Amino acid sequence: MSSPNSSADVFPATERSRLRRRHDRGSHKHADVFAVLDACPLSHIGYTIDGAPYVTPTLHWREGDRVYWHGSAASRFLRKVVDTPVCLTCSLLDGYVLARSAFNHSVNYRSAMLFGTARIVEDVAEKAEALRLFTESYFPGRWEHLRPMQDQELKATSVLWMDIEEATSKVRDAPPGDPEEADVPVWAGVIPVRNGLTEAQPAPDLHGGIALPAELDALIRSGRLR
Repeated sequence: MSSPNSSADVFPATERSRLRRRHDRGSHKHADVFAVLDACPLSHIGYTIDGAPYVTPTLHWREGDRVYWHGSAASRFLRKVVDTPVCLTCSLLDGYVLARSAFNHSVNYRSAMLFGTARIVEDVAEKAEALRLFTESYFPGRWEHLRPMQDQELKATSVLWMDIEEATSKVRDAPPGDPEEADVPVWAGVIPVRNGLTEAQPAPDLHGGIALPAELDALIRSGRLR
């Protein structure tokens, strides 16, 4: 069994991914990176097209050390990015940190930065299965209730993936960092920020008698995003 700090449990750090500041907040460990990645439904993918930088927001899902995302088969981004290096980032804002001075204000957050090479799923059956797993990763049990995916829908959708070659995570979860200024008569502390699910809003044309599935109701009641 590998130790918690063995190379098998830690992503390699190179010049592009090594921690440069606040090493105490950062980590290259798989578990720490995955914890942020799996908790954050929205990510941003950075890449270049003809030497110009672009960043595209997308939903992602993970299987082991591999991250998937999808989009329109007609997307210039998806066509151009295949077989090129990409950087995927995700972040969660957990709180505003109010200190006694403007300089010491901060935020509590969780973030991750991943590097890899974008690939495309070519096999039709594999793409269909990837899209099923995508749906199930957000809404467990929903796929079996949906009408079957049509061939044209599958053709119009591209699924990309990358194996995580390098990755870092950073987390701040602390009060204001100015204890030496405790005598300054200014309120200081943390204002938490919470993201979660709220009451479902039925489609206006939903036929009567179609109830919210129990799986979705349980998901909403849990309040979790993923």
